Amino acid sequence: MTTPTDPTMPGASGTVPPGPAGVPFTPATDPAARAGLPGPTVTVATYPDYALAQQAVDYLSDNKFPVERTSIVGTDLRLVENVLGRVTVARAAMAGAASGAWFGLFLGLFFGLFSDSNWFSVIFLGLLIGAIWGAVFGAIAQAMTGGRRDFSSRSSLQAAQYAVIADADVADDARQLLTRLNWQTSGAS
Repeated sequence: MTTPTDPTMPGASGTVPPGPAGVPFTPATDPAARAGLPGPTVTVATYPDYALAQQAVDYLSDNKFPVERTSIVGTDLRLVENVLGRVTVARAAMAGAASGAWFGLFLGLFFGLFSDSNWFSVIFLGLLIGAIWGAVFGAIAQAMTGGRRDFSSRSSLQAAQYAVIADADVADDARQLLTRLNWQTSGAS
């Protein structure tokens, strides 16, 4: 292997030349890449629930405001788990039977399309077998929890407040429109 001795050859001076094979531009120094980045944003209004923030952005849209330059941001997020009820082995078997029946119905329909025998009996048999296996698996799965999770629940993320933010150069227009909206809604009360 030879080492470059000609100072005009790349790598001879110990630096990497700029360009496709050399050091690429970083986004912080590349002006073309910076042009696509969003600018500073400003909070123009805050609301206690999402429906009011959505109503505000809808009002902005109705008044020909460039809503693509706005966002709704929920802050102070918390996870809320609503307990729906107690789950016993029998209830788990019933839920498993229901979901297994749907799967069995799907398989029965699929096999019924390609069967030479009675189409209805193939569908019914798929539904019945799916319900039985679903009940068995549902009961076994609940029994194996050992009583650690004997309830069903639904989880959701909720925010304490919702902020409507807009790009800084259009924030004043958004504030004026939302002030008009507040006057209209407070005058109607």
